[in-house]
Amino acid sequence: MMPSTRSNIFQSYLYKLSTAAGFGLVLASTGCQSSAESNASTPNQSTGNPSVPIVSDMSQQTLKQQALRIQRALANNDFSRITDDIHPTRGVRFSMYAYVRTDTDKVFSREQYAQYLQQSKIRFTWGEKDGTGEALVVPLPEYLRTWIDAKKYNNARITINEFESRGNMIDNVNEAYPKSDVVDFHYKGTAEYDGMDWRGMRLVFDDYQGKRYLIGIVSDRWTV
Repeated sequence: MMPSTRSNIFQSYLYKLSTAAGFGLVLASTGCQSSAESNASTPNQSTGNPSVPIVSDMSQQTLKQQALRIQRALANNDFSRITDDIHPTRGVRFSMYAYVRTDTDKVFSREQYAQYLQQSKIRFTWGEKDGTGEALVVPLPEYLRTWIDAKKYNNARITINEFESRGNMIDNVNEAYPKSDVVDFHYKGTAEYDGMDWRGMRLVFDDYQGKRYLIGIVSDRWTV
C-alpha cells in the first residue's frame, strides 16, 4: 500500500474515533453517576479465597466451549444467559482496556448484574476513553452491547492462556488475575482501516468448588 493511501486510511480512522468520542461526551454530559453506583456494595475481587489452578479434569476444550457459549450469548444480546456463569463470591469485573484497573474497574456480583440488566436506565462510569479522557457513562446493557460488542468475535481467533500484546497499552491481565485461565478472542480488523480497527475480548475464569466461573471481561483495542 502506498504511504499516501495508508495516511488517508489512518486519517479516516482518527476522524471516526473523534466522532465516537464526541458522542461519548454527549452521553457523559446528559447525566451524572447514579446513586445506585455510589451506594451499591460490590464484591471485592482482591479478597476472599485466593485463585487456584483449574482442576485437571476440566479440559481446555471444556473451557473453550464455555467461553464460546458466553460470547454467543453476549453477541445475541441475551445478556441474562451468562448470569449463572458469574463467580458466586467474586463477581465479574469489566475492564475497558487491556490494562486492568483493579481499584476502579466496575465489579458486579451475580445479583447486581441481574438487577442492572433489569434497571436498564441506571448509568455507570466505566472508565475514561483513550485519546480523549472523556468518561464512558452508560447503563450496563449498553456497555455490553456497544463497548464489548461481542458479535465482532463470531469468527474470531481463539486462544487459551496464550495471547500477545497488540497495542501500545500495558497488558497486565496475568498480574491482575494470577493463576486464572484466560480465553482470548481476537478480531483482526478490516482492510479498510489497515487492521487498526482490531478488537480483543478476554474472558477470565477461576475455579470455585469444582466448577469454573467468569470473573473478568477485558476489552482490548487500538489506542493512541
